[in-house]
Amino acid sequence: MSSLAVLHASELLTLAGTERPRTGQEMSNLAIIRDGGMLICDGRIEIVGPSDEIEKSRGEAEIVDVGGRVVLPGFVDAHTHLVFAGTRLDDFERRAEGDSYEQIAAAGGGIWSTVEKTRAASDSDLFEQAEKHASWFLKCGTTTVEAKSGYGLTVDDELKILRVIRRLNDEMPLEFVPTFLGAHAVPHEDRQSPQRYVDLVINDMLPRVAKEKLAEFCDVFCEQGYFDIDQSKEILTTAKKLGLKLRIHADQLTNSGGAKLAAELKATTADHLENTDERGIAAMKSERVQPVLLPGSVYALGSTCYPRARDMIEAGLAVVIATDFNPGSSPSPSMPMMLSLACTQMRMSPAEAITASTINAAHSLGRGDKIGSLEAGKLANFSIVDCEDYRELAYWFGSPQVNSVYVLGERVAGF
Repeated sequence: MSSLAVLHASELLTLAGTERPRTGQEMSNLAIIRDGGMLICDGRIEIVGPSDEIEKSRGEAEIVDVGGRVVLPGFVDAHTHLVFAGTRLDDFERRAEGDSYEQIAAAGGGIWSTVEKTRAASDSDLFEQAEKHASWFLKCGTTTVEAKSGYGLTVDDELKILRVIRRLNDEMPLEFVPTFLGAHAVPHEDRQSPQRYVDLVINDMLPRVAKEKLAEFCDVFCEQGYFDIDQSKEILTTAKKLGLKLRIHADQLTNSGGAKLAAELKATTADHLENTDERGIAAMKSERVQPVLLPGSVYALGSTCYPRARDMIEAGLAVVIATDFNPGSSPSPSMPMMLSLACTQMRMSPAEAITASTINAAHSLGRGDKIGSLEAGKLANFSIVDCEDYRELAYWFGSPQVNSVYVLGERVAGF
């Protein structure tokens, strides 16, 4: 048995507590142990407590003295578009010159430009670029990543992306949770007959994804100009019948009713929600849909329309924060940056933001019993950060603070 004793954290953020996602005041309780430590055996946490108690129980365990730094669970990034080819630097420059998301898409940029590059890339090329992206997540303290397809928009290319995600799971220390997002956009070849593409997703893509067990979730970009409410419902209903859990890109650009559809279908999450109103919030609350808020995409698009995080927390929703990492609207893998945006732009407290990016995010991926908090029996996925007070993570924005990262008790990144 391999064992590790982690000692002398100025603050050990355990997030111990309820066995469900945290809501309301629970989101502010990080269950901190000062001068805390952990005993880890064979990749799982065995004991959590004050350092002097861990030292008495450590036996022959290797010691990691964190020297008064903060220790917290590895971040769980519950919304990313990790696998793609190329960049969208032209789009970035055009936004700086004043063009909107919709104008760029109409001119051939946006999602479509990434689709063309991704279709042209080989499996090995895609894996190589995704592996590079994955290393960025680790350096930012993230140990679990939800990863979507959606840049192929043909049967073969969507399957190619999902197989790359499967290979990442086999070869990287990060855990990847695969989501099928074939309904990300209607490809150019089907613009005149979008229902033909919806039928392709339902009749060809989804059965193949389910048969090969390539995804746990199905997602749809429910938005004007992409997939309307009826089309989104048709796709997601089929996915549910095939055994996939549901996520929805909802109310990002307009209040199109995506949050209410998520509630109607009892989706696990509704993501984005920049334009969701009180009725959408109430609908999500009624069916316990978790909102996944993506402040990085609002920031990168130059918008000021951030989701109503405060209203959602006060309504009793188990809020999640994620990066939305993608080449167009949020080219950042940094969860600490998302914490800063959550605090400064959405009026979340630092404690709420950490809860939203660890234990609540873990529950949104169906993994709250294994990760997201530092408790006996859970996987030893954690980060050591170069600060004495956890609030510094959101305070010192834009500067690297992660000292080292552990997955299953093994050091996988560090400086």
